[in-house]
Parts: sequence; C-alpha cells; structure tokens
Amino acid sequence: MASHPKKSDKDVYEKGFYEVHEIVVPHLGHVPIAKGDFGRLPKKVQQWVAKKVDMCAPRCLYICDGGQEEAEEIMSKLIERGSLKKLAAMDNCHIICTDPADVARVESKTFICTDNPFETVPHVAEGSVGQIGKWMSPYDMSIQMGNRFPGCMKGRTMYVIPFSMGPVGSKFSKIGVQLTDSNYVVLCMRIMTRVSSQIWETLADDDFVKCLHSVGCPRPVTRPVVNHWPCNPEDTMIAHYPEEWKIVSYGSGYGGNSLLGKKCFALRIASTIARDEGWLAEHMLVSGITNPKGEEMFITAAFPSACGKTNLAMMEPTVPGWGVKCVGDDIAWMRFLEDGSLYAINPEAGFFGVAPGTSHKTNPMAMETCKSNTVFTNVAETADGNVFWEGLEDEMADKNVDITTWLGEKWKVGMPGKAAHPNSRFCTPASQCPMIHAQWEDPNGVPVSAIIFGGRRPSGVPLVFETFDWNHGVFVGASVKSETTAAAEHKGKNIMHDPMAMRPFMGYNFGEYLKHWISFSKKPNLKLPRIFHVNWFRTDAKGKFLWPGFGDNIRVIDWILRRCKGEEGIGVETAIGIVPKEGSINMDGLPAINWKELFSIPKDYWLEDMVETHNFFVNQLGVDLPKEVKEEMEKQEARLKKM
Repeated sequence: MASHPKKSDKDVYEKGFYEVHEIVVPHLGHVPIAKGDFGRLPKKVQQWVAKKVDMCAPRCLYICDGGQEEAEEIMSKLIERGSLKKLAAMDNCHIICTDPADVARVESKTFICTDNPFETVPHVAEGSVGQIGKWMSPYDMSIQMGNRFPGCMKGRTMYVIPFSMGPVGSKFSKIGVQLTDSNYVVLCMRIMTRVSSQIWETLADDDFVKCLHSVGCPRPVTRPVVNHWPCNPEDTMIAHYPEEWKIVSYGSGYGGNSLLGKKCFALRIASTIARDEGWLAEHMLVSGITNPKGEEMFITAAFPSACGKTNLAMMEPTVPGWGVKCVGDDIAWMRFLEDGSLYAINPEAGFFGVAPGTSHKTNPMAMETCKSNTVFTNVAETADGNVFWEGLEDEMADKNVDITTWLGEKWKVGMPGKAAHPNSRFCTPASQCPMIHAQWEDPNGVPVSAIIFGGRRPSGVPLVFETFDWNHGVFVGASVKSETTAAAEHKGKNIMHDPMAMRPFMGYNFGEYLKHWISFSKKPNLKLPRIFHVNWFRTDAKGKFLWPGFGDNIRVIDWILRRCKGEEGIGVETAIGIVPKEGSINMDGLPAINWKELFSIPKDYWLEDMVETHNFFVNQLGVDLPKEVKEEMEKQEARLKKM
C-alpha cells in the first residue's frame, strides 16, 4: 500500500520505546532485559550474570554498549532525579555531589581474600599492625557479603558493563565485566575504560575479571538518601579474590570504591596476574619526553597521591625546545618484550584527577582536557554555570560571583571553609587531552628508559638522584615516604610510608611483590631501565620551596634522560646514589637556586631515616623482606656511616 502522498503519520513513537526480553533464573523467576542481547554474551558471562541476578534481585537487566546514545539516556535520568546537573557554561559537562559520608577510598574496609593470609600480607613483627594490605579469609568474607548482597538491587536496574583495560585486543590488555546498580558508575566507566559491545567477541571463551558492585540501597530505601546519592557507608566493604579474578564492592558509590576497573582491577588484581604472568602492574604515569634535537624517550613515575604525578604526566616545559606527551597519568602495565626492553601501556581510557590545586598554572593541560565531556564530582558550581575549586581563585573573572559549595551552601571567595571537597574529582576522556601521545593506544606499548620514584619530603632528600643499579632502585622504591592526602580517609599531614606508591593498592604479599621486582635483575638479556628518585618539595628553614617545580621539572628530566643515554661527567656518587654534578642541570632563566641546600645529604638526617626505614621493613615485612633488599639497605647504611 502506498504511503500518504502529503502527510507523514505523527500519531506514532518513532523512538523512545523498546521490545522487552527477559531471562529466567531459578529463584527470582522472570527478569526483563531493558536493553541488549543476552544471547550475545559469552557462555561464562551469561552463567555468572544469571547467578548474580538471582542473588541481587534487580528489577531489570541493562546490557551496556558504551555508546553516546546510552550515555545521554542515563544522564537524562539522573538529571530528572536531581542528582546530576548540566553545567551551563561548559560543553557537555555535568556535576554530581555525593553523600558527605561517601567521599574517598575506604582502605579500612578494603580486603584481599586468600586461603593463606600470608599470600596477601607479610609476616609483621609481633605487636605491629600491618600497613600493607588487609586480609580476610574467603569463608569469613562470604559471611560478610552474604549478609549484604541478597536482594541488594531490588527496585533498581542491574547494568552489565563489558570493558577492556588497555586497547581492545592488545596482548597487554585484560577484559572485565562489571555489574552495578549505579548510573554514575556507568557514566564514569565508559570514560575510564573502553566499554564496547565488541568486548564480547574479543572475550569469546577466555577468562575475565568479574566485578560486582552495589550501592547497597534496595528499594524501598530504609536510610535517608542525601544529595540523591544512594549509598550505605555503614556497611561498605570491598573484597578482592586474586585466585578467582573477582572483585566485590558494596555500599559505596565513590569512584575508587565503585569504578572497579581502576585501582581494584588495574592494580590489586592486575598485580597478582602480573606476578603470575611475568609482568608489572604499577601505580605509575607514562610520558614521552622529546628534547630540542627531536629525540624522544619515555619515562614512568610512581608518586603517592597529591605529589604531582598528574602534573608531571601533563607537564608544559618552561625550557624552549622540549616537549611532553602524555600516555597515561596514573597506572602503567609493563612487559619486557622480545627485544629485551621494557614496554608500557596505559590500561585506562580517562583521567580521574583530584580537582583542588589543579589550575592553568599548575596543570593547564588537565584544565583544557576537562572543559568538555566531563563528569565532576564534589566540586563547587558558580552562578554562571561553571565549576570552582580551591586553586582557581586567581583565574576567576568575577571573584564576587555566587558559588554553591559541594554541600549545597551559598559561598563566595574569601569566606571561611572550602567550596569543593579536598578529594573532589574530574572524570574526563584521555583522548581529548591536547597533549595526549599519538601512541597512547598503541597495542604494543612504548619503550621505557627511566623509572622514577618520588614523594613529598620537606627536608633531607635531594631534588634528584639516580640509584646505583636495579636492586638498589627496588630498595629506594620500597622506601618511598610521603605525606598523607585526602584521597584516603587519613587526616592531617603525617609522614607515612608508601612503598612504590603502592601501599593502598597491593594485591598480594609485599615481600613477594619486591621479590618479583628483584627477579628481573636475574633474567639474562633484559635491558633494565635506570631507576631514579625525585623530590620536588624540599623546603628551607622558613618553609619555602627550594625548587620552583611544575614546568621547570623538565630540567630534572633532562638530566635523568642524559644519564639514561650514558652521558659522562654529569653525576657525582654519594652514599645514597648519584646526584647531579653542580652545573649539570640547566638553570637558565631561574631565580637564584641554592644548589648546595637543594642537593645536600645531611648525614644525621639520613642515618635516622635509615633506622626508621629499617624498623619499617622489620616490622612490616619480617621474614618476607627479600635478602637482596636487606643487603641494599645494609650497604647504604654502611656508606652513610663513612660520610
């Protein structure tokens, strides 16, 4: 039959409706599938999803594809509910504020579950409290989770998120599937990981990391929902099962606890997979550095939170002719390949950066990256529809503009208190970073010339030094210390150990982790990168920084890369490593720098530091401390005593 020649039929829905399919599970019965083809999922995934549907009792299933239409649908729902707000002055950017009780990683409630506790945690000294990893038996955890998960998604949608950590199909990459009842998690996971229906074909019958998450607020809710942010902080618990490649998280919607592809998978679970398969999963940035001659070399660097890692990854050099391109700002997966060199990928697809302190002065590239397609969490909003956090005061055209804090209170610059939470975040796609490296998604990775460790050390530790060899570098990395930050629930500014910047993210016994690092020095034909330590934060007696930092850190990276190329005459051996020879770092254009104070190695300070490091190793690792690390500690102590 011919269509009407002049008019189209407007009395129909052209879109906005769908056919409902369903699965049937033993106890719950019929569960509708709101979106997606369950039959497309690999058999192993189907079986796992069906079991969790039966346990969690969601009202429906939603199989994600990572597409823009899907994101817009979910954002519309969140905006309608009042939990998400579109920022009028920005391009496709949104702001969301959490329950004030759900704002950070909860290390005290994060566990690794293995049959033998010492697979997870070292043999700490009697009377000491372990600081590296928390263990619970799988049986005890099953009781804990058994009291939480049954029926936890009643009245809510269970989202099925297929994702790849690393470029889809790369030999470096691993696949995960996350089940969650959080719309926020869906929005952020599609930014932070590679979410795609293609994952199902790539996965086929292979194993995958199982990620189960619930905010722990079945409907009808029995506790007040603050800021339209469902959570259950009283019962929050996160469990990792390395042998089963499984993560279970309950009660928190905060990124570090709910975006299970991040620290939970990419570090805790991945570090155990790396141990078993002979590679490294590390809390490190990856950047390409190009000198004025056009020669590019790649570095990785591990710093504790709030020590300038993202700033270094996206550094804009102040010295003409130098260029920096970012491969990744947070996590590196590294393998030695056939040519003997170490190669790294960034397993993530986005940046989940701390907002306060980020500005066009400290990190202009991060600011440019998050101007569009970004989800901001717990930042403040200006009356003209922009974002605000501490550190942006000098960039405001109107410092008298009305601001709504992350707690919903009226505020202006200069008033008491903070407008943004200290751990507020921006979740933004890495692909839109103006300085993203052309090879950032190279499935073969990029070659690493230098590994850099660092921390926030106000006194005693020089600006930069090179370790004597790989094993000494492992000792130095294991000795990293810094100040605590808002990324965890610790309060105040206490110096604490953060070995390899992995203390909160270890997936197995830290002593065994160090042995894994040491093992590479025993393998023939490997081209081991040189290892360095930096400290941008040394201060003088008045508390003033001795080094300008930020873009001027390229001057230190220059020295590091020249050392990697074997340049002679620019280093001086000391008791703790090789420091720059005076005049070997380009200081052109800088105000007067107190070289001697910046690179001094106070004997008494270091001897005291070695005692403290020794006590840390004895108390925290006991018999699990590798003999090679113990030997490096003893050799350094002997060198210091001879000063």
